[in-house]
Parts: sequence; structure tokens; C-alpha cells
Amino acid sequence: MSILSSSPSTNPHEIDEAQTLIPGLPNDVASLILSFLPYSHHCRLKPTCKPWYIFLTSKTILSIRRHNRRSHLLCIFPEDPHVSSPFLFDPEHLAWCPLPPMPCNPHEYGLCNFTSISLGPHIYVLGGSLFDTRTFPLDRPSPSSSAFRYNFVTSSWDRLAPMISPRGSFACAAIPSADQIIVAGGGSRHTMFRAAGNRICSVERYDVETDQWEALDGLPRFRAGCVGFTVKGDEEDREFWVMGGYGDSRTVSGVFPVDEYYKDALVMELKENGVGKWRELGDMWGAGETPRFGKIVVVEDEEGGNPPAIFMLDDYDILRYNMDSNRWQKECGVPRRAACKTSFGFIVLNGELHVMTIVNGIDSTETRRSQQQKRAGTLFMQIYHPRKKSWRFLVTKLPFRQPLDLSTTVMCPIRL
Repeated sequence: MSILSSSPSTNPHEIDEAQTLIPGLPNDVASLILSFLPYSHHCRLKPTCKPWYIFLTSKTILSIRRHNRRSHLLCIFPEDPHVSSPFLFDPEHLAWCPLPPMPCNPHEYGLCNFTSISLGPHIYVLGGSLFDTRTFPLDRPSPSSSAFRYNFVTSSWDRLAPMISPRGSFACAAIPSADQIIVAGGGSRHTMFRAAGNRICSVERYDVETDQWEALDGLPRFRAGCVGFTVKGDEEDREFWVMGGYGDSRTVSGVFPVDEYYKDALVMELKENGVGKWRELGDMWGAGETPRFGKIVVVEDEEGGNPPAIFMLDDYDILRYNMDSNRWQKECGVPRRAACKTSFGFIVLNGELHVMTIVNGIDSTETRRSQQQKRAGTLFMQIYHPRKKSWRFLVTKLPFRQPLDLSTTVMCPIRL
């Protein structure tokens, strides 16, 4: 394999046609072959030679992979991404790949309830709740307005313009056609304090090209802990949906704060020349039904001709939302139940619903290893295909040294 010396004017992320990727093959054929290598193995293949390093760190390979509709990868943030590396998981090859931690601020720690979303060859980490040594009291979390982006071409984090309003536990959706991200609601909720903290109703839109946030019409009411997604509306316009979440809180026995969850949804039209007003959908639960407030995910139609399918995981039941009737209906039950009450992860990869649980966690009887060296357990995935109405199962060992709490773990699918 030939390795050519580079001139000072050579762009390190552009492929020189004079450099041979695989001897005896045209570069276009070799590029296609290399693009089928699992992304999680790229870091080990880059040192093979200079042409491979240039190709595997270029936009070209990502463009080829996206054109050939490569499978989704799952980015998992086990805890505060400033101090703990996120990992990429390739479910097709059962391979893990660490990413570098985000840039750290020495005054801030314990970031949680942030949102991670993918757009193009990037993953965005927005907002969250954290503790700041410069604020008082120290035992209460503060909402964050920070925004970071991980670039898979340069393998580095970039700090972006902060949001106008700090927030955590908010609705968020990407608008790929406009290269924008929209966020709504949120507050300063922290996993240890549940109903404590504030709520907001502000809505903002981020433009990737200009690196600027723009304020939009706020939600009709304070709402946090909600989920956001876009739906194709009339003609080429899309709609931004905000569903679930909680507003005010009440106290039980005058002592314990409990969230008051919403039973409706809100919709805003997204037009090329601006945005429309919010419209409210009524109660999504029928008379006599007990409202459920589980994790909500959206399965997009790859062809773009049908509206997305919206699912909720509540305990061991998967519910499907019917847009026409504005009702939740039971789709199916999870086949295998955990031996004891445990936390669940719920995510969409390649059009399939992944219900995740942790099995065989840390063995308390093991004494030869230190606490940090003990394994975090095994990830058990029960995978449901909505169109085929079928289940399959997947088991993989976790690469983390600490136990993984799926109730607070942030996960984000990305196609590379």
C-alpha cells in the first residue's frame, strides 16, 4: 500500500486520488469496501497507513455510509459526560467504542437530565441540571444553558452558543431539512430531588449554520419532563409535537412533593417562512382509563410517506398512540420480565423498539477486585419490530466500570 508524503497545502481530510487505498483496486471500489467496516473499529484501523487514516477521518466515508443507509449506532452517556466518557454501541457487530469526555468546567459537576440528539455527523448535548460551586445553596441543582457538539469527522467536541434559557428535562427535536434543532419547556429537575426545582415554558430554535438561538412562542403552560418530535404536516411543512411531562406539583400528606403529569399534547406548525401558533390536543386517555406516563419514543417512516409511529413503555406494556383518535392503545407486552423491579431503557434503532435491562450486575461477593474494576453487568435487549409484530433478543457485555442506571442514562441513536 503506497504512502505519499503530503505537501503543506494538502487538506488532511481530503482524499488524494494519487494515494492507493487498496492495491489493485480503484479508489472508488476500495472506498466502498472500507465503508462497510464497522465504525466502532475505525480507531484501530486508522494507524494502518496514511491513506487509510486520511480516508477514515474524512467526510467522504460518512457520506458513503449514509448513502448506503448504514445501521444506526447508539451513543450512551452513563453519567456526567464531563467526567465519564460516552460510548458508541454497534448492535450489528456487538462492538463498543469510547468517545472523549466533554470539555470540563471545574466549578460544575453532576450534570444530568441533559438531552442528546443527532443531526448529520454530529451529536449535540444540550442543557441539563447540575451543581455549581459558585451558587448557593450547594445542595440544589441549577439548570444549564450549555450546548456542545461532537464532530465525528474531527473526533472532537465544540462548545456552541448557549441557549437563551437554561433548562433540563425538556422536549427536543431535530429538523434535518433546515439544519435546525428546536427545544421546548424544561426546568431544573434533578434525579435526587424529583418534584423540586422550577419549570419553564420557553421555546427556542437553534440554527446550525449561524450558531444562534432564536426565541419562539412559548408553551401555553409550564411543562418539563416532556418529549419532542417532528411530524410531516400539510405539503412539505412539518409539525413539532410536545407530549407528556409535568407542570405543577402537589404534596402528599403535606410533606412529599409529587409531580402533576399532563394528559394532553401540544403541536406547533413549522413553516419555511416562520412558525405557527400552538394548538392543544385534548386528553389522550379515555373515560375510565388510568393515565400512564412511561418513556415515549418515535419510529420514523424511512420512506417519508407515512406519519411516524409513537410508542410508550409503561412497566411491561408497550402502547401505541393513534393520532386520529388521540388515544393510547396497547400494542403488546414485553416477553421476558426481570426477576425483580428494575429500571428500563427504551430506544429506537433501525426502526425497531429496544427494551433494555441490566442483568448479572456487580457481584457483591467478589473481593479480588476493587470497586472500580468490577464489571457493570450485561445489557439485555428485547427488540420489537412494529411492522412484523415480532420479537428478537440481544445480549452484550457492558464496557463501563460503574453500574449503569437506565433510569438516568441518556441515549441517542445516530446513523454514521
